[in-house]
Amino acid sequence: MTIRERLYTIAEFEAFLALAENAERLLELIHGEMAEKMPTEQHGLVVGNFMTSLNLYARQHKNGRVGTEVRHRRADDVYNSRLPDVSFHMTKRPLVTEGSVLEFPVLVIEVQSPTDSIQKMREKAQYYLANGTLLVWLVYPKKRVIEVYHANGEIQILVEGDTLTGGDVLPGFSMPVAEVFMDPLADEAE
Repeated sequence: MTIRERLYTIAEFEAFLALAENAERLLELIHGEMAEKMPTEQHGLVVGNFMTSLNLYARQHKNGRVGTEVRHRRADDVYNSRLPDVSFHMTKRPLVTEGSVLEFPVLVIEVQSPTDSIQKMREKAQYYLANGTLLVWLVYPKKRVIEVYHANGEIQILVEGDTLTGGDVLPGFSMPVAEVFMDPLADEAE
């Protein structure tokens, strides 16, 4: 959902975020336009499944920091402040406690919400890759499909029965695609 029909800068966006009435909103700045994220329970389940697997991986390998809905931007970009669903950083640096992380993660995961078109999802992937992200996973819960975008331009399409891996970016990470969409309360026949 777009907030207003004009271009905002980072300074205006951060002032808007600081207003008390916006404290609970998930807002991002995309090419100067404010957009609100509206995740569903299904979206949250998929993000949670990724968070569990990636946190276990990061703790075992002591090689990264996993976040959800962490704001990212380039210091020189005054029209973008992005909020990926899941991010994985490998840079050793102090935790950011206010504002955006001023670098992009090595891995970004975006889970399609009902208002996200496939084109919009793919534009997000291209934006992250153009700004230093090495691996992007676009997740489509209704279709139970994952598109994997690599920095070298390679694209893979994974379906249930396949296994998602971290490749050279997250060596040793793997997760069956079926587990991405697993709902512990669903009947196995679904």
